[in-house]
Order: sequence, then C-alpha cells, then structure tokens
Amino acid sequence: MNSTPNNRKNSEYIMKRIFFILLSLALFLPISGCGPAPEMAEVGKPAPDFTLVDRTGKTWKLSDLKGQVVFVNFWATWCPPCREEMPSMQRLYSTLPKDKFKMLAILNKDDPGLADSFARQFGLTMPILDDQANLVGPKYGLTGVPETFIIDKEGIMREKFIGPARWDAPGYVQMLMSYINQ
Repeated sequence: MNSTPNNRKNSEYIMKRIFFILLSLALFLPISGCGPAPEMAEVGKPAPDFTLVDRTGKTWKLSDLKGQVVFVNFWATWCPPCREEMPSMQRLYSTLPKDKFKMLAILNKDDPGLADSFARQFGLTMPILDDQANLVGPKYGLTGVPETFIIDKEGIMREKFIGPARWDAPGYVQMLMSYINQ
C-alpha cells in the first residue's frame, strides 16, 4: 500500500485523537470518583455520625446519644417488610428503658407525609427521622430497606440486620439488654 500524503495526514490525525482521548481520560478519572471508596459503616467500628430531624421537628445527632444503646432502622412506607416489622419495633420501643435505649426509625427516600399517616394509623411513638434526600443511607452502606443497626453505648456498631425481624422476640430483647447492661 502506498503511503500518500493524505494517508499520512489521516494517520497523524487519528494518532492525535487517540492521544487526546487518553490524556482526557487520565485527567478526568481521578476527579470522577475513581479512587478510594468512602468509609462505610462496619460492625466493630464507630458508627458514622449523622444529624437528622424527626417528624416533630426535633434534631437528632447520633454522637449526642453516647452512653445509650441506639437502634437505627432504615425503612419506607412503600416497603411491605418494613410495614410488617413496625408493630414489633413499637412494642420493643415501649418495653426498653428510655434513658438507656433509643430507637431511631429513619425514613429513607420516602414521603414524610405518608410516614406521618402510617405512624398515626399504627400508633408509632418512636422518633421517625427524615432522610428523604438519602444522606445517611450511603454512610451505612444501605443496600435496601429494612436494614437495622445496633450501636453500643460507646458509639460502636455491634450488629447489622438486613431484612425484617420480629424485634420484640425474646432473642432480640435479650441481645439488646446485654448491650444495655454492659
């Protein structure tokens, strides 16, 4: 094949384009989040701190609850398993000592008005925190709802549960009491 000036110009043009694309990728990738992943919540490590407002307007900051066992549950009104476990969460919340145990039901990417209606319908009295913008879920590595995290008095995440549970069952109450009594 003869190397004509047009072929050489096309080859040079193609090489310059490839170089430009590679250079662009090299400059763009570090900015686009390709790098170390942000720290995720992990059992045995400090729970990520957060500040959210509940449906009554009260601000809750996880780090302010040190000295108490904290039950953090991510849920949504459209989620049947979440709706199913809520009555047992309410019974658990009503049973455990309020000065040593806090339950925070974090509404994840859902309509707060629907949560208010749901809470009234089922007589829920635990704080329902609004995370409609999903600011806290990613910190906890949330894969779906419901997910529950148990945080000890020192702020260390001790348990992670994926899926619904009957939270007032003796085994769960015993587990929580063991953290409360430590």
